[in-house]
Amino acid sequence: MTVSLARAHGTPCPTAVVDARTMPESEPELLARLTELRTALADHGAADVLKNALIRPSRHPLFDLDYRFVQSMPDSLDSFDLRGSCGHSILAAVEAAARTGMIQPLVPGCRVRVNVLNNGDNVVCEAEETSDGGTRFTAHFLCSPPKPVNDLLITGEPVTGVQFEGSTIPVSLVSMGNPYLFVHAAELGAHTIEDLFADDLVLFDRMTRLRLAVCRAQGWDTTGAFPKVAALLPDGVGSLAVRAISVPSWHPTVALTGATCLAAGAAVEGTIPYLLSGVADQSDSGMLALRTPGATVRASARTTGGPHDRRLAWISVAEKQVDYRGPFLPATASEELSWLPLTA
Repeated sequence: MTVSLARAHGTPCPTAVVDARTMPESEPELLARLTELRTALADHGAADVLKNALIRPSRHPLFDLDYRFVQSMPDSLDSFDLRGSCGHSILAAVEAAARTGMIQPLVPGCRVRVNVLNNGDNVVCEAEETSDGGTRFTAHFLCSPPKPVNDLLITGEPVTGVQFEGSTIPVSLVSMGNPYLFVHAAELGAHTIEDLFADDLVLFDRMTRLRLAVCRAQGWDTTGAFPKVAALLPDGVGSLAVRAISVPSWHPTVALTGATCLAAGAAVEGTIPYLLSGVADQSDSGMLALRTPGATVRASARTTGGPHDRRLAWISVAEKQVDYRGPFLPATASEELSWLPLTA
């Protein structure tokens, strides 16, 4: 097993990037190996690593990397969710692939095409700036051919009412990269941005329970990581204040797939992101500013067609910094795992 660690800024934890060519193909054996890796990481003080990216040179002629995401769940060392993806982990995987020689070294302006095996996403990772310790990227999530924006709505409607604690809460369920649940934060008692960004365990609990209520209403697995949940407040025209939950705590910013889902949702008339961002009042620039407790993230959606035939072509998220932490390689069965220097 060959493993490297890399971390995108603003994420809850590093990503363990695994060379898939050193792993078994069958799911039971794969998860057993990932359990071994997770145990070893925990034994070496890296129990917070809950994201796994399995990569290999792509078998498809139009891509550079095949990528598969596996989310480690916090309840036990052998608990995983194989659904969905992670945009920040895609960038971490590209960084590690370049550092370990799986793909060409990164230079400003180069583009790495990633085939996401979990959900069929096509992601182009463009290097903006490189240094000895990491790379700053723009991530482009492509729809080929362009997708009707209404197809992004999981329930087929911009807003869906969910029965929650004796009342009906309006939510928007959007899927672009990952499924997301968006709710007006005021519905959960957070009426100001200060309320939203406070370390409020009551708000965290209400968001978690709302997510479970949506899962039950839709017949989805309540034990997995998806859909993700984010509470929103308006923050001026073309801007949203966002508080999101990751696994198993507050997200320090917002997931890359959360940013793409918000940009996609804001392109669909009537959704909660559309209504709160005031996009109907601005020019058709497609730019959305997402203010979070840790940083402001900017996502740009490119749509085509008219008001009744709008299609999403791509979404771009810029200025995403990734730091390379170095390889973490299992030795022989009789030896302990050991950290190797960056130049190993």
